[in-house]
Amino acid sequence: SRGRQTSSRRRRPGVDEFTHFDAAGAARMVDVGLKPITVRSARASGRVRMQPTTLALIRDGGHKKGDVLAVARLAGIMAAKRTDELIPLCHSLPLDGVTLGFSFVDPVTLGIEATVRCTGRTGVEMEALAAVSVAALTVYDMCKSVDRAMTIEAIRLEEKDGGRSGRFSREG
Repeated sequence: SRGRQTSSRRRRPGVDEFTHFDAAGAARMVDVGLKPITVRSARASGRVRMQPTTLALIRDGGHKKGDVLAVARLAGIMAAKRTDELIPLCHSLPLDGVTLGFSFVDPVTLGIEATVRCTGRTGVEMEALAAVSVAALTVYDMCKSVDRAMTIEAIRLEEKDGGRSGRFSREG
């Protein structure tokens, strides 16, 4: 039969180290109730590549739909606050702060960066990544009428701090 294996099953390298699976391999929400409350932060980034004329519309505020970056900033903040509704098994967190920034990397690339902070029992990496992702999707949505070839790229965690695993900072 194809039921769940019992505890006598063999360990599966790689899978048994994931915290979101129980001993039988079923998905679970990690119990963070006994973890200490600490200050936690995470910074994520991403990029949206587009035609130079599209980026100029955004930069100069000339898009007929309005201020693209203001709308994308609000969307990113809202996504960070609702990450637990978007990603299964994420905890609801009382966020202390969410900031989103934009940069014009080159004539065809918009950079997006989000920083999220909380005082809690689990990290805010997913909230920072969700903020960048939804901000990028919002830029795409607002600008698709003038540039459907835009690409969303390189969404990644840049750094995190706090908790048992301590500090992570991406090299380079």
